[in-house]
Amino acid sequence: MNRHTPEHHTTWCARGHRCNLGEHRSTEIVVDLPGRARAVLVRVRTAAGREHAEVRVRVALASGEVAARRQLVGLLGDVRHAVTRAAITACPRPRPRR
Repeated sequence: MNRHTPEHHTTWCARGHRCNLGEHRSTEIVVDLPGRARAVLVRVRTAAGREHAEVRVRVALASGEVAARRQLVGLLGDVRHAVTRAAITACPRPRPRR
């Protein structure tokens, strides 16, 4: 069983009930546009030591089917771009050989 002690928490860890199953989780960072959209970001460190960003997004969709589908296509493209950009940043390019 993985027991937590204060010295094992990271500086950004929210502690308490948020840490479970060996994970450390930050407090939620919330971007809220009432009635329109909400995004919640949490930093997570797994028991294996790998760090992740966990992001949940909720966006109000248009009432018409065609408009809602357009929104979803745009949202998916934006999320794909953000995830790709973050993944590339996390894996630096190898230096050219001289």
